[in-house]
Amino acid sequence: MTTRTRWLLGTAVAATGVFALVWIGYVSQWEWLIAMDSVALDRAHDYGAIHPGWVTAWDVFCTVLGPNVFRLAGFVVLVVALWRRNWRLAGFLLITAGLSGPLIELTKYVAGRPRPLTAMVFAQSSSFPSGHAVGVMVGVLVFLTIAWPLLHPPLRGWLVVLGAFIVIFIGVGRVVLNVHHPSDVIAGWALGYAYFALCVLLLPPRRSVTAVDETPEVLGTAP
Repeated sequence: MTTRTRWLLGTAVAATGVFALVWIGYVSQWEWLIAMDSVALDRAHDYGAIHPGWVTAWDVFCTVLGPNVFRLAGFVVLVVALWRRNWRLAGFLLITAGLSGPLIELTKYVAGRPRPLTAMVFAQSSSFPSGHAVGVMVGVLVFLTIAWPLLHPPLRGWLVVLGAFIVIFIGVGRVVLNVHHPSDVIAGWALGYAYFALCVLLLPPRRSVTAVDETPEVLGTAP
């Protein structure tokens, strides 16, 4: 087992644990979790109620950079991958960007947590976990994974910062709009990462080059 595989497995297990813990906390009505959710929602609602432009700006932000945008971009890349007969990349896109939607809806259905009553914009389905948090987490990680080997090293750090910004502030925006509890967002981030890591382990978008890199040494031809 490679270091990369162990790291992915370890972080996926940790993320799954966070998701399960938040779900248990919601079901068990842990006081500290309910208090955290209530304080954040109340403050966001009080500010948004007297600043409608603030609410509109966050709603637009969460729409423009929401999961559907990443799914649309993923579909475009999928078409290109199929045209180039890159079956591995196409399969990776199908199970990540393609199946994350059904995963979100299934989890929401099982959890059945109502939306906050103070929601300031319309949102479909139930509250737990945040579909935006899951979908954007998966989408950002998918495109980071695909773009990583194509970028010059100095650009990679900036891309990671941009991706982190999008993931974090989409989650914040859902709380600002009062359509999700903070715990929904945390659970969404955890579920999104765990699902992405599992997909990378099952079907990475490109073949491992470990075996190729080691071949010269095995043949005794390495410099």
